[in-house]
Amino acid sequence: MTIGNATYAGLDDLPQVVPLFVLPGAILLPRSHMPLNVFEPRYTAMIDSALRTDRMIGVIQPQFGTGEDELAGRPKLCTVGGMGRITGFQESGDGRYLITLSGVSRFVLRGELEERAPFRRGHVDANRFASDLKLGVGEDEVDREQLLSTLKEYLSVNELEADWESVNSATTEILVNALCMMSPYGPKEKQVLLETESLKIRADTLVALAEIELARGTGAPGSSLQ
Repeated sequence: MTIGNATYAGLDDLPQVVPLFVLPGAILLPRSHMPLNVFEPRYTAMIDSALRTDRMIGVIQPQFGTGEDELAGRPKLCTVGGMGRITGFQESGDGRYLITLSGVSRFVLRGELEERAPFRRGHVDANRFASDLKLGVGEDEVDREQLLSTLKEYLSVNELEADWESVNSATTEILVNALCMMSPYGPKEKQVLLETESLKIRADTLVALAEIELARGTGAPGSSLQ
């Protein structure tokens, strides 16, 4: 698998230590892209460090129920995150970085380095998610027709819009992963989507969550899902 200018042919190509970007309500899945506006000093230092080395960063959620005041410190973390490579980079001129992280593989957090760096670094293990490095694993098992039908209904009920040309041209894997990342669900639901063992289970879970929202009649009218 090639991401940007790097090839990840197997687990040996993945780092065992990555800097940790702690983001509540955000997940990074393989071959999906996450734009980030980075402005906190600890995270701009992280970007500087990653650009000097392998350009890899781990995105991970804090444990559920973490308060806003705790996020500024060292909150406890979920055990599974997603590592990605910086494939887009721009300096804003006012101290911010605008980057794009492209998902490579999920990982299990085994521990953290004890150090005085301004950002956190974790010992990670991707063995459980070795199939993430193979393109399209499980696509044939996904009911794409049901997924698109549910998506259309959800968008219609909640007055949302989508770029259907992009949706229809996307591979099933990329479509499922992108929808999971963009979905409006909370941290717990996002974490469930991240940790699913197969693409089929991830797609089925996404459909089930949408159907629950439709049954409740809830949503976010006027938004745009691009």
